[in-house]
Amino acid sequence: MQTKDHRVTEHPGERIDDLQRCGCRIIQNRGLFCFGMDAVLLAAFAQPGIREGMHVLDLCSGNGIIPILLDARLGGADVHYTGVEVNPVCTDMARRSALMNGQQERVWFIEEDIKQVCTGEVQTCPDTVCGEDPHSGGRQDRERLAPASFDAVTVNPPYMTGGGGITGENYDRTIARFEVLCSLDDVMAASSRALRFGGHLYMVHRPHRLSDVFASAAAYDLGIKRIRMVHSYADREANMVLIEAVKGGKPYIRAESPLIIFDSNGERTEEVRDLYG
Repeated sequence: MQTKDHRVTEHPGERIDDLQRCGCRIIQNRGLFCFGMDAVLLAAFAQPGIREGMHVLDLCSGNGIIPILLDARLGGADVHYTGVEVNPVCTDMARRSALMNGQQERVWFIEEDIKQVCTGEVQTCPDTVCGEDPHSGGRQDRERLAPASFDAVTVNPPYMTGGGGITGENYDRTIARFEVLCSLDDVMAASSRALRFGGHLYMVHRPHRLSDVFASAAAYDLGIKRIRMVHSYADREANMVLIEAVKGGKPYIRAESPLIIFDSNGERTEEVRDLYG
């Protein structure tokens, strides 16, 4: 681990939560969309496929929970993570969290629209913006997003289409939950552009969108290889699904045994307790 900067403090409305992994913490804002179990499960689902020397892209990164947690789970291994998030407030929190944890040499966050990810377009910027600050944005950031430059992509995208679900929340929460600024096709297109041939996409989504996921993955040359349904209780229908796909791979889906969150007593199952560490 790099040197941790304990001087990083919360802005108004923020809190710092302990991830209970290698002493890592994360900054969250009560008025924004805080991470949930889906992010924790996705990090655990992707972890076996992440190895030394890889470059990993995290789309719809939010406050950076997935790359920050993956880096912590892997004990600061030589893996380079780039998180992309359109919300500047979330991007700033993610950068400060990485600095606080001493992860800034491995975990990098870029404020960018997902539709611009890995398009091959490198925008110019004034020296006062680019500078030597590794988190300054501009040309350096976009050069990090060269097409076909990533070994793996992780993404916890907005689950709901524009007309579904609850709509009475603030804009920041809405764009995290609904396909307002990016669609499922945008996510698949960005993932396909980013991945090298044979690279892996790891995604969490909702079971009711599986037909959309399959169709979109096929359209962008992402062959789905593995799915795992997540159930709150063994006798209830699944409410999440974990998905692995391969760039250029032929679809051949292995359906793993379901992941059950709570036992009959309402306690987390042993597997879930282990995933939380």
